[in-house]
Amino acid sequence: MKIFLVYGGKSAEHDISILTAFSIIKEVYYDYYEVEPIYITKSGQWVKGTLVKHANEVKDSDALKLSISNSAKFATNENQESEGTLIQPSDLKEENAVIFPVLHGPNGEDGTVQGLFEVIGMPYVGAGVLASACGMDKIISKQLFQQAGLPQVPYVPVRKAEWLNDKETVFKHCEGTLFYPMYVKPANLGSSVGISKAENRDELLEAIELALRYDRRVVVEQGIEAREIEVAILGNDDIHISVPGELVKNVDFYDYESKYLNNEVVLQIPALVPEDVNLRLRDYAVRAFQALDGSGLSRCDFFLTSNDELFINEVNTMPGFTQFSMYPTLWKNTGLNYGDLVEELIQLALRRHQERMSFQNENDK
Repeated sequence: MKIFLVYGGKSAEHDISILTAFSIIKEVYYDYYEVEPIYITKSGQWVKGTLVKHANEVKDSDALKLSISNSAKFATNENQESEGTLIQPSDLKEENAVIFPVLHGPNGEDGTVQGLFEVIGMPYVGAGVLASACGMDKIISKQLFQQAGLPQVPYVPVRKAEWLNDKETVFKHCEGTLFYPMYVKPANLGSSVGISKAENRDELLEAIELALRYDRRVVVEQGIEAREIEVAILGNDDIHISVPGELVKNVDFYDYESKYLNNEVVLQIPALVPEDVNLRLRDYAVRAFQALDGSGLSRCDFFLTSNDELFINEVNTMPGFTQFSMYPTLWKNTGLNYGDLVEELIQLALRRHQERMSFQNENDK
């Protein structure tokens, strides 16, 4: 079976996607699969790389660099000629193949590319259109979590139009609902891109202005003193939860550079939490996953206060897969290694596709 490994993309999380693809292509079980890297440039071009058929083609670093996009040139300077082949997204329509998208952010995990795969009728790893779109949108997901009865920190959604029309009203709404410090986030980005902390009104203004550079809607959240605890989710209808992990912080929050470039994040796995907290983590994660209609994989993030209050933060439907990312590390510590995790995700994708095709066949009768 062929795996189309789709990575890169037009979002601000482009480089994270490349790191994830590098990690995955080294762990595929080549006794059963061949991998065709599909690199999406920052300008949106789809580039097919060299087909990888054997593990020994991956072990050599130079071969790996070629196989992952068949052109470091595209990743560094898209104006240069690439050895890769430009294709159309519809060219991924192929029998006996599965798509493994490792795209982060808008146009990657927000339901748009998932809709494309649905239209061409291809199985793909991860959440479907609805779960991807809702999980990516922090405001919509918070509303769904509220309906599911999951505890959350207070928040205020802000639209660009209302911000430009009347900043003072927005300030009054935020300061009347929340107290400083506040955290301001774009509604549709991840990996700490565009997120900042505000200790006063001047900083809140700067934070909202920054977040609005990435999205037309932002969310302002109540800052609290809390530990950041995460669990990994695996499954479709049969949902499995990993041991919990903690982001051990020596600063208020880690930005993009700290997480992915400097690798300053320290992971404590398993997280040291009481058993009743662990049970709540598992229960809340399952309820959140089901509220989004999740499938395949997700990472569920929580805040845990000193008196063991637990608040759901967000569900990431396509978490990072780099060698130091939380999602695969959680499963490794639960007893599932990287290669087996990749294999399980492929099988979940195939089962989900077969189920959807059976529904379609019933409707066609």
